[in-house]
Amino acid sequence: MLKLPSNVTFESLKMELKQIPQTDLLRMAVALALVAIAAYFYYNKKPKGSLNPEKFIDFKLVKKTQLSHNTAKFKFALPNPTSVLGLPVGQHIICRGIDSQGEEVIRPYTPVTLDSHVGYFELVVKMYPKGRMSHHFREMREGDYLPVQGPKGRFIYKPGQARAFGMLAGGSGITPMFQLTRAILENPKDKTNVHLIYANVTLEDILLKEELDAFASKFPNQFKVYYVLNQAPYAWNGGVGFISKEIIRSHCPAPASDIQILRCGPPAMNKAMKAHLDALGYQSEMQFEF
Repeated sequence: MLKLPSNVTFESLKMELKQIPQTDLLRMAVALALVAIAAYFYYNKKPKGSLNPEKFIDFKLVKKTQLSHNTAKFKFALPNPTSVLGLPVGQHIICRGIDSQGEEVIRPYTPVTLDSHVGYFELVVKMYPKGRMSHHFREMREGDYLPVQGPKGRFIYKPGQARAFGMLAGGSGITPMFQLTRAILENPKDKTNVHLIYANVTLEDILLKEELDAFASKFPNQFKVYYVLNQAPYAWNGGVGFISKEIIRSHCPAPASDIQILRCGPPAMNKAMKAHLDALGYQSEMQFEF
């Protein structure tokens, strides 16, 4: 790849080129040279990601915010204030920790921040009583370091790849859905519609509800969310029980070649959702499981 001396700037090269006598042919050559030089400086100044797919890198926990009795938001600093994580939308990271028995454990997590958030990334983590990685996050204190590897995953989003997404999420399976939804809605050029069905046990278990409701309020024609609770409170206007075929039929886009239905939740839920989708006529290429 072309390497320019460190004391050479785009403006200095531009001034040098403008000193050349300008015939029509030379004008064209100078214009092309300026485009090439501008491209060089743009790509060499573009922030590089902070991840490594082959090895773990430590990131410092700078803020831990308790969201509920078993859920917290963890904010990790990147190498410098202008760094980006470098995680493609739709992919995840692998985190390494120590369980209650002192043994190493690794688990996948999806940040709720994007590369538009510079200098840091955030994880929203539900900590289960017997979860091995949950123990590690529960014990983490500000100033501790988390080993992270990535990017990982089979799904990489490109704006316009689908007319609409249907999303079936359960519990902490909301994080990859939230990441994708955020990327779509925060891009004014992306007109993809999103239909999210989010299942939990109780109202208090719903992760990122404030943010999801804000999306629904700000983008009413592009984003819809329907909550399903196993133990619903009095006067609940969402779904009750489990996600059924009828709920999917009512709140997801109908089977078509330009839609995708994404699912992420506990294994039993994912299995049940696949059976529902198959029965409703969603072909395998219309489905994806995180």
